[in-house]
Amino acid sequence: MDKVMNHPFLAFALSLVVLWLTAHTGAYLRRRRRQLEEAEHEDLGVVLAATLTLLALIIGFSFSMAVSRYDQRKNYEEAEANAIGTEYVRAGLLPAADATKAQQLLRSYLDQRVLFYTTRDTRRLEQINASTVQLQTGLWLAVQAPAVAQPTPVIALAVSGMNDVLNSQGYTQAAWWNRIPVAAWGLMGAIAICCNLLAGYNARRTEAKPMRFFVLPMIVAVSFLLIADLDSPRGGLIRVRPQNLVQKSKSIWMSGARSVSLVWKLGLAPRLIRQRSLRLP
Repeated sequence: MDKVMNHPFLAFALSLVVLWLTAHTGAYLRRRRRQLEEAEHEDLGVVLAATLTLLALIIGFSFSMAVSRYDQRKNYEEAEANAIGTEYVRAGLLPAADATKAQQLLRSYLDQRVLFYTTRDTRRLEQINASTVQLQTGLWLAVQAPAVAQPTPVIALAVSGMNDVLNSQGYTQAAWWNRIPVAAWGLMGAIAICCNLLAGYNARRTEAKPMRFFVLPMIVAVSFLLIADLDSPRGGLIRVRPQNLVQKSKSIWMSGARSVSLVWKLGLAPRLIRQRSLRLP
């Protein structure tokens, strides 16, 4: 079920075929029995209306769950970009060597976070996650050493900012794992099957025409497609774009380029290079 929900268009095709066949199955069972009386039609109509109402409510609640999870992933992407940008500035409070190392690691870490949002390949994603863990270890060590050597309030700001960077990645990962439960999908599917079975069985005319029982399965399948698309972080068309992370990466690169240009204009570059207090990209 998880693999199907990770591919919304596969879920759409599968649900459309199953529901369409279910409607025709109901019509086939109806043809095998005697003609229903008007009272029986009315009773089945009440049951069908109630079942369709329940299906609509469950689809609405599931859609709300999918939208809230999608918004949560977007919010955490924004929070992660802000945390990295803030820590990049705070890293300048560290001693020169540690500041340069921390900022270089943050630039590499930011690139990995952008790849996390844009990559769909499973093997590539495993490599990105492994690189992210290594960079997180290096980032923490970059602030741990100066914090132990000089436990000042200024250094504590850099440590606190790095802690926010690491926590934001954990929150993002948890949000990407937070999906609509499989039980909810199973319940929606079971009720949709019952609705189409009743619709076919309660039809007054049950001639075998291919398009007669196509409308209801199509509507339900499209609803499932939209919910699955919103709920799937990497599949489908509706995905969280790392626009804040990309913009932060551009701003960091531009600020670094302006700083290097200013150093050369002031004639300080040769001396700084000799002192190794500035590493030009």
